[in-house]
Amino acid sequence: MEKDLVEYIAKSLVDDPSSVIINVVEGEKSTILELRVASEDIGKVIGKHGRIAKAIRTVLQAATAKSGKRITLEILD
Repeated sequence: MEKDLVEYIAKSLVDDPSSVIINVVEGEKSTILELRVASEDIGKVIGKHGRIAKAIRTVLQAATAKSGKRITLEILD
């Protein structure tokens, strides 16, 4: 569910939605979502001063609050 949410948000923001790749790394206590986009779209996902990236992380935390999972979003270039 979390992967689908981040994928939907990222594809809505970028110019090349086919380049959006999300890798899920499961750990014992947490899950890491690694987001990759095209190099020309990285600024659209991060935003000025990281505001869009912070907003995506906030939505992700709100979506997983009831489940008690700890999920981290990493934006890779």
